[in-house]
Amino acid sequence: MSFVKVLGKIELLGDCGSIKRFILAKRFNVIIMNWNNLENIAALEQVKKDSESQTVMIFKHSTSCAISNMAINRLERSWQPAEVPGLKPYYLDLLRYREISNKIAEVFEVPHESPQVIVIKNGKSVYNTSHMGINYQDIKTLVQR
Repeated sequence: MSFVKVLGKIELLGDCGSIKRFILAKRFNVIIMNWNNLENIAALEQVKKDSESQTVMIFKHSTSCAISNMAINRLERSWQPAEVPGLKPYYLDLLRYREISNKIAEVFEVPHESPQVIVIKNGKSVYNTSHMGINYQDIKTLVQR
């Protein structure tokens, strides 16, 4: 399952439905970032499988943390799908799915942090950063290699 998070003016609409947000995003010329939700541990097998044919990014987000909100907003404002073709972004709501975060740390051999971005290629973490280190340009560089 995936959801669409829209930037700028449209973000204020919250859960008005992805089709309506898409239409409004087109009207206001706003970029849409398609996230794939991580909602169960079994989905991590899909992440590993996906990473065999494309680069995968996991964003671990603490919805109650101001720094985490700032980090995801910075990433989404910079997001240009044409610059990161083949990158599949996954979103983890850390407060709802802490056990998945723990499993991510174990499977991809990274410390647990929040907010955190982990980039995965061929089943292995190739980039791991958190807080103000989360940088779209770094992610873009990894994808374009």
